[in-house]
Amino acid sequence: MFFYLSKLFWFVAQPINLIGLLTLAGVILALGGWRRLSVFVSFAAFLILAIGAWTSTGALLMHPLEDRFQRPDPAPAEVAGIIVLGGGFEGGVNLVRGGYELNSSGDRFVETAILARRYPQARVVVTGGSGSLILEGEGDGDTAPRLLTALGVGPERLVLETKSRDTYENAVFTREMVEPRPGEVWLLVTSAFHMPRSVGLFRKAGFDVVPWPTDYRTAGNEHVGLPQDNVQDSLQNLTVAIREWIGLAAYYLSGRIDSLLPEPAG
Repeated sequence: MFFYLSKLFWFVAQPINLIGLLTLAGVILALGGWRRLSVFVSFAAFLILAIGAWTSTGALLMHPLEDRFQRPDPAPAEVAGIIVLGGGFEGGVNLVRGGYELNSSGDRFVETAILARRYPQARVVVTGGSGSLILEGEGDGDTAPRLLTALGVGPERLVLETKSRDTYENAVFTREMVEPRPGEVWLLVTSAFHMPRSVGLFRKAGFDVVPWPTDYRTAGNEHVGLPQDNVQDSLQNLTVAIREWIGLAAYYLSGRIDSLLPEPAG
């Protein structure tokens, strides 16, 4: 139920959909003679667009997420496994055309291939099925072997978890599948903005992982004011940041993570 409610809520709450719904509501209210309310609703839609597209708000909301976890320095000498979270492939395209078309989070799998060469004895775990309610697509756990083997990762090293639909299930199903032993080092590869929620969920599942963030969306030096990016990326940053903060709050309130913003291990 949590999965379906979260998908439904986000469909309404994500900025571009909310702008469209408010604009439609403004038109309907105007046609119904509710002029003042129509103006208010239409202005709210414009305000969301202006904040997201023409200010640095999205980047500023991303900074605490992307800066929360850093890669270990020095890097571990030995690694038992590398876990990469799904979300990096164009599932709908790959289902029809085959191949391994990457989306904006594709850095996750590029970084995983690099780590696999750096740690040739480590198992490589790909976790992620299809988390879409409407669009049909191939899960990342099904697509990833084609890319990773093409990049030189031996198929015998791959561990594929293809049933999970969200990050909570990523953590739980991966923990059950690999059964990590005490003292083993497991790297967790995902987008930097997604790392706090991911680490919190893996910890709650009893899986102590070492964060290895990638796929940064901001430079980290953005300041209050006009965006230091193009309009499309600025609006995308706001969308991603809002989704992550809402996800953190929802998982914290539901008891799936132990703190609102998980922190690095002491």
